[in-house]
Amino acid sequence: MTDKEMLKISIEEFSRIQNYMLEVEKDSKAYKTMKRRYIELKIFLQVSGVNLTELDMIKE
Repeated sequence: MTDKEMLKISIEEFSRIQNYMLEVEKDSKAYKTMKRRYIELKIFLQVSGVNLTELDMIKE
């Protein structure tokens, strides 16, 4: 897998996890589980140089 393919997949997953997070209660176990993955993806994308200004809907 190329770096570009990995970035594409990670951006898609970042977007998807945020959509799920917006649909559940913030105090739920599901939200807390998704938030861990959200943070992992956010760190990976930031380190990869992706500008998250427009992509980050959660902003936590």
